[in-house]
Amino acid sequence: MDAYQKTTLDNGLRIVTEKLPYVQSVSVGIWVNIGSRDEQDAEAGLSHFIEHMIFKGTEKRSTLEIAKEIDQVGGMANAFTAKEYTCFHARVMSDHLPRIVDLLTDIFLNSVFDEANIDRERQVILQEIYMTEDTPDDYIHVLFNQNFWPDAALGRSILGSIETVSSLSRHDIHNYQERHYSPGSIVIAAAGDIEHQAFVDLVGPAFAALSQNSNHRDRRPPEYQSGLRVTSKDLEQVHLCLGAPFPTALDDARYAAAVFSTLLGGNMSSRLFQEIREKRGLAYSVYSFLSSYMDAGLLGVYAGIGAEHVDETLDVCLSEIRKLASESVTPAELTAAQEHLKGSVVLSLESTDNIMTRLAKNEITYGRHINLDEIMRAIDAVTPDHLKKLAEAHLDPNCLALTLLGPIHDPEPVAARLCL
Repeated sequence: MDAYQKTTLDNGLRIVTEKLPYVQSVSVGIWVNIGSRDEQDAEAGLSHFIEHMIFKGTEKRSTLEIAKEIDQVGGMANAFTAKEYTCFHARVMSDHLPRIVDLLTDIFLNSVFDEANIDRERQVILQEIYMTEDTPDDYIHVLFNQNFWPDAALGRSILGSIETVSSLSRHDIHNYQERHYSPGSIVIAAAGDIEHQAFVDLVGPAFAALSQNSNHRDRRPPEYQSGLRVTSKDLEQVHLCLGAPFPTALDDARYAAAVFSTLLGGNMSSRLFQEIREKRGLAYSVYSFLSSYMDAGLLGVYAGIGAEHVDETLDVCLSEIRKLASESVTPAELTAAQEHLKGSVVLSLESTDNIMTRLAKNEITYGRHINLDEIMRAIDAVTPDHLKKLAEAHLDPNCLALTLLGPIHDPEPVAARLCL
């Protein structure tokens, strides 16, 4: 029997599992295909607010009782919010699966959202926003996304703003859940020492009772904006993010995009790491990154550098981007990037949490299971010509977006370099 199995309840809620006979634990996640990009402007931060509040008490468990119950079984429970989904998850020994499922079901379906707890947690989230703004290597990514997609919810911070978080209410929470937390938007995933039908029997009754309602999600492809944006701040370093639109999560070119990012700045032998850190000593931290969504994607480069090295660092980045668009990578370089990427995938799948996450993301994004062999074949199929065409199509040096955070007082020389 296949280790992966899927059941769809009558109301549209999906349950996916993967049995791993070599472990004694289970990772479980309740995923909702709703995230910060689904919020209205005045609701910014609401998905994340709900994520916090879900652990703050139900009709039969207090906040302390929830924490104690997790600790008493030696388990780990947490939640996170992304741009397109929210996840509430836990990992326990398989003997404790019924207890943790009861807990996750209770907090997901029966949270009371007490007014006093809302006001208390509001202060916690405001501190989280302040902490991000005080951490420049995190804050630069918030600014970059805002500048890259300036008129779209996809460009907003997942945390929301001081203004929106300060005004969110219990009514807003209930209204948002009523609009968006539909069974058809929910995926329950589990990986580990588990039997699929027994798990369905465990979680199914409570969630089968949810009535299907129309999800009023309104996602529109965002339009990016190129050019330079500078936030001047008295820091020791300048934090730089440079990027351009790249294939979406649904694009067939997504595997080539992952190989491309690995070559550009994805590991210690990558071009940017070698040129900027190893050969020139300009930065301690320099890397490339991919952000892929259903209808949008970007390739970005980050570096933390001295103010006197901004021009040189930018020149190196632009030079390496031009080379990838004009010159084919060598077979050896391509093979090394492919093997690095495949190794990263395989190593990540030694964690039940990561396997559970992959199950849910594949179901949410593609509506199906993508096995390891399919991923390996797709990575191996990437050719130098694929990479060259990817760069030619997406990385016009004259159409890049650049965000700088730090002691920048005269942005004109930097702006001139973007127009080379």
